Amino acid sequence: MENKQSKSFFALMRRIPGGIIIVPLFIGVILNTVCPGFLAIGGFTTGLFSSGTSCLLGLFLLLNGASINVRKIGMPFYKGIVLTGLKFVVGVALGLLVSAFCGATGLLGVTPMAIICALTNSAGGEYLAIAQMYGDETDAGAISILSLNDGPFFTMIAMGAAGLASIPFSTFVATLIPLIIGIVWGNLDKEFREHAARALPIVTFFMMIPIGAGMSLRNLVSGGFGGIILAAISAASAFLFYVLYQLFLPRKRRNAMGAAVGTTAANATAVPSYMAEVDSTFAPYSAAATAQVTIAAIVTAFTCPLITAMLDRRMRRLKKGIYSDEAVAEREAAAAGNDNS
Repeated sequence: MENKQSKSFFALMRRIPGGIIIVPLFIGVILNTVCPGFLAIGGFTTGLFSSGTSCLLGLFLLLNGASINVRKIGMPFYKGIVLTGLKFVVGVALGLLVSAFCGATGLLGVTPMAIICALTNSAGGEYLAIAQMYGDETDAGAISILSLNDGPFFTMIAMGAAGLASIPFSTFVATLIPLIIGIVWGNLDKEFREHAARALPIVTFFMMIPIGAGMSLRNLVSGGFGGIILAAISAASAFLFYVLYQLFLPRKRRNAMGAAVGTTAANATAVPSYMAEVDSTFAPYSAAATAQVTIAAIVTAFTCPLITAMLDRRMRRLKKGIYSDEAVAEREAAAAGNDNS
């Protein structure tokens, strides 16, 4: 049984960091590059593998909402809000800065839209895996809030509020509806929440194929240098989130989990095309931005666990030094000396 399971395509795909997202993404890219006529055949085939992004993304939001347990409050809720807020503020601030100085064309080909898409969306699945290694149950529980930044909603809010996009209010509502349905249904029906959690990887897999089918290998090449820059920015953000996160936690609760949001969610690759749909002024930048965000998602899937592990080792060494018997004795002696003086 174990031998058969090890040969499973899904099992092999899961061994690749972010594989359940990256592999189908490239399946779509290759299909569109090698045999685009297959995707244009029409009917259910085109609907599933080419034009069904909006439907599958809506289903993903519903299932994702069902996994959010509103009963999880306290420290997990607080940590989730802090991490989500940090991702949002940093991503928007950098995008607005580039927009102010470089305009819509961006910095070295990296548009403000691509920066906001990449930095405001984190890979929730990877965060949860990292939390299981370097965090505790409160860090894992934070995913119920952090998962809200998967997909287009926060990017739409950011770009609409900043005046970078003209997005009707009805579009915000339309994006929220499947998420709210999922949250309500999942919290009223435990069995549905369990089924939704099991179905989410399958929906994610098939959602990424039409997203990839919106690109070709030429698109990925066109995002080359800009994609490398965006990937470097997103990877380096892990260090920034690590530092900022420490400011919001009590000293004894601090850990390296701030770095675990230093990723670009592969789901974010859908956001540029979604933005182009709701505001046609983004259409000329959509393909390049999608390619750049894809590269950032691939790179950060590998860099984030490594950076978090490195920072975790550093924190453990520091804590060991701070709370060692010798260090405690030295502090007590120094305090006694100060009292006597």
